[in-house]
Amino acid sequence: MQVKRRRPLTGNVAVISVGLDTYWKQFSGLLEEMKKKTQTLIRKLEDNAVVVQDFGMVDNAEKAFDVLPQVKAADPDLLFIDMVTYATSATFGMIVREMQCPVVLLALQPLPAMDYAKGTTYIQLCNDDLCSVPEFTGVAIRMGKPVSDVIIGTLEGDDQADSAIAEWCRIAHVRHDLRNARFGLMGHVLNTMLDMQTDPAAVTAAFGAHVYPVEPDEIMAEYAALQSDDPAVREMSKRILDFFDTPDPGADPIAEKLKQEDLITASRAGVALERFITKRGLDGFAYYYEAQPDSEMRKLVTNFIIGNSLLTGAGFPMCGEFDIKTCIAMLVMDRLEIGGSFAEFHPIDFKDDTVLVGHDGPHHLNIADRKPVIRSLKKYHGKPGMGAGVEFNIKTGPITMLSISIGADGKFKFIIAEGESMPGAIPSTGNTNTHGKFKPDIRTFLKRWCMAGPTHHFALGIGHHAGSLVKIAESFGIDYTVVTD
Repeated sequence: MQVKRRRPLTGNVAVISVGLDTYWKQFSGLLEEMKKKTQTLIRKLEDNAVVVQDFGMVDNAEKAFDVLPQVKAADPDLLFIDMVTYATSATFGMIVREMQCPVVLLALQPLPAMDYAKGTTYIQLCNDDLCSVPEFTGVAIRMGKPVSDVIIGTLEGDDQADSAIAEWCRIAHVRHDLRNARFGLMGHVLNTMLDMQTDPAAVTAAFGAHVYPVEPDEIMAEYAALQSDDPAVREMSKRILDFFDTPDPGADPIAEKLKQEDLITASRAGVALERFITKRGLDGFAYYYEAQPDSEMRKLVTNFIIGNSLLTGAGFPMCGEFDIKTCIAMLVMDRLEIGGSFAEFHPIDFKDDTVLVGHDGPHHLNIADRKPVIRSLKKYHGKPGMGAGVEFNIKTGPITMLSISIGADGKFKFIIAEGESMPGAIPSTGNTNTHGKFKPDIRTFLKRWCMAGPTHHFALGIGHHAGSLVKIAESFGIDYTVVTD
């Protein structure tokens, strides 16, 4: 089963075609041929869940000056330059100088190779997509604004080029949602965890997202209005029981079979959360709050785990321990469609050269390798409260980790690693865990990771996507380290 996404993926992509106006007078029909190439590209882009704004053919310096204000006003998440044939860099230099989004050059020629015996200048110009790429990249560097990427290949039937285009469209999804995100932040840092301290203004400065302070009473108002027999609560309980397994206890004495009381509390909290975030118009939520012992508020705020795991799986990152930085990392991974679970390191398995990677919640349910488990916990270790916890392994195979930390200069930094999720037993503690294997060996990797200065949390996703995370960091002007390089 997969949790359905709350909002569809989207991104705003601008396309400019470049050519040389001199050619159109010399070769009848060439301009129309170039326009057909761009329309093929646009259809390809639209298949990747982006909204495309076509700014047409720019084939001289005057048109470049004319189109620039329009492109800037559109505020795209990404700009593709379609190198349909040779173009002088006067069509590009002033544009790249002004753009604040990634600029990607596309050199996608129609033919895999010319028929040289029948070759003509016209056919050559139709396939001259690469010709001015060095001129453009050189001028971009001279302008102090290097292009973000160059994709070289054929217009159709080229899996490698199509994959590169799809990756940039996923990056457009990340940039679109992160630049416009509204993250709720509730409560305070847990026991003065210094690595959790984050300046909300720094989040806006770095990413464009806005951090909104919210009060626990806002959620309590929704929770208090719900009784255990409320139809919305019954429906949430059904969703939970359909989605999760509820096995008998394992070895851990604090982990029991799911109790009906915990199911009802988790269901009320889940409905309250969904109504609250809809009312507030939020895109993510980080929190930590303890409330008074034995109070209804404590019961509520310590029983978000089931609801926030369902929300995280639906593309709404929920992050415990007040960790807004990891909430951002989880959103980045979700928009790349690779998951994004809240995670930290647990005990090392020196026998198998792995480390347990997980947390007590929240988790991205769509990257579980089996039906997720719910257990009732008599206590949450290190925190107040009790209730239901989520347990599962991450899918076996490649994994990627992203920690967003803060340096001595107060600026954010991406710390990235790739590894493997290995099959293996995990403890039945009501917490998610998976066996992570990293090169060259677990001791060396963990030392390198720690020395890079991460927070103790990170977002965990499936597949190897360090390259995409590097591109995202560069697009926001953020420093990064790939520990496993």
